[in-house]
Amino acid sequence: MYTDIVMDHFKNPRNMGRIDDAQMLIQVGDPSCGDSLLIFMKIEDDILVDIKYKIYGCAAAIATSSLGSEMAKGKTLDELLEFKAEDVSKALGGLPDEKEHCSNLIASALHAGIIEYRTNRNDPDKEPLAERQESPLLDRQLIDS
Repeated sequence: MYTDIVMDHFKNPRNMGRIDDAQMLIQVGDPSCGDSLLIFMKIEDDILVDIKYKIYGCAAAIATSSLGSEMAKGKTLDELLEFKAEDVSKALGGLPDEKEHCSNLIASALHAGIIEYRTNRNDPDKEPLAERQESPLLDRQLIDS
């Protein structure tokens, strides 16, 4: 059902956790299956220098978040705006048809984070990221190593 690459990223996920001094904190989810992804992004000179995440979901959601975070790290924001869910699925060697939607989580989170970062980076009235609160639901549900 799953490729060896998917199983490796599911069993040994990379980049899980949080970044305390992240510039962006974005949560996305898929209401149809209940998957939820929270990403932390550290951006310097328009390059994603670090990314961490918490995830609640199936093996495919965990694997796509893991590999997608590896693929994203070190890329420019413009490069990441070109990042597609299909890129992650292809790098994993494919996903079963019913799990293809899982790769949308990381791609849409990255896109949303970049758009919000670019929109708000010069806004003096923007609430500092350190002041934002994570949902208590996330602490109970999301996997965080």
